Amino acid sequence: MLPQLLHWFASCPRGLEELLVRELAELGITASAVPGGVAFAGGWDACYRSNLWSRLASRILWRIGEFRYRNEQEVYAAARAVDWPRYFGVERMLRVNVTAQKSPLKSLEFATLRIKDAVVDRFRDALGKRPSVERANPDVRVHAFLEADRGTLYLDTSGEPLFKRGWRAGPAEAPLRENLAAGIIMLTGWQPQEPLLDPMCGGGTLLAEAAAMARGRAPGAKRRFAFEQLNAFDAALWERVKREPAAKETSPQLYGSDNDAKALSAARRNLAEAGVERWVELAQADVLERTSPAPSGVMVMNPPYGERMGTPDELARFYPRLGDALKQRFAGWRCYIFTADLRLPQLIRLQPSRRTPLWNGALECRLYELKIVSGSHRR
Repeated sequence: MLPQLLHWFASCPRGLEELLVRELAELGITASAVPGGVAFAGGWDACYRSNLWSRLASRILWRIGEFRYRNEQEVYAAARAVDWPRYFGVERMLRVNVTAQKSPLKSLEFATLRIKDAVVDRFRDALGKRPSVERANPDVRVHAFLEADRGTLYLDTSGEPLFKRGWRAGPAEAPLRENLAAGIIMLTGWQPQEPLLDPMCGGGTLLAEAAAMARGRAPGAKRRFAFEQLNAFDAALWERVKREPAAKETSPQLYGSDNDAKALSAARRNLAEAGVERWVELAQADVLERTSPAPSGVMVMNPPYGERMGTPDELARFYPRLGDALKQRFAGWRCYIFTADLRLPQLIRLQPSRRTPLWNGALECRLYELKIVSGSHRR
């Protein structure tokens, strides 16, 4: 019988750890932040609830083993010591992922291979047959995290990363993952009764996340999870968690625009797939000419910053014009700009009231808060 109190790790984009602690607390889960995520203890209800409802987590990992090591053979021995057939069936397709920080091992690829060998060898010893390995669409993912002399083994309960909500239409480029977009919305302090505008909305990720929050939609409602493939899966408990009362629904005032007709078309498809299109008003407009849809509200945007489009010289000409447009048309608004271009405060010629470090993958970024007040904040 598996113990009732299990240990979990929820990974998330760097910079959102404390926000994830607060989000899980609202789900009745007490967590502590560590770099790159949060750790918590609880039963399977905590696992199911965090997978279904967390807007910020990337994966929910079940910690099943810790060990000391000095070389690849000791990593193999530690992985082979785990009773893997206890956790999942031999018919499940397997993938192993290894990440490391200050590990002395020369090759993570070889470490990955040795852990895979350990898992399948344990199955062969116990059952006389082994699970197949599948990299693209595995049923079960084993994760190992290697530090200088310690290792941790996890089973992934999410499967596809949690930012894949199951609603994105087609292969359109998404410069923002959904969980980072949700974190940006939360960091603005936006409340659903406030107007919210994304004037460079692209495929509509920020708007879709804001609408889902306001409507109380579970981000995992349209997808499946890897915990359904594990031996410990409790279908009755999962059904009870899915039936738990959702957050209160509100009808938000959401506005989006872009000067690219193709981007707007993608946004419309994505919002429709997410089931929130009726709460978002879209228009084709240039951000420099866009007018305010309300006397006050929250503007949030992720403008191009060289990594995706626009040369540094083009952006150096764009940002001062953006600052002028905000000052002329958006007095009374709180504006938030997410960018990897750390020249923005100097170029936009407006003084940020707050700068929040965030990471978009490996790319260091900032979320700048600009409170637009007529006649002030000009450098």
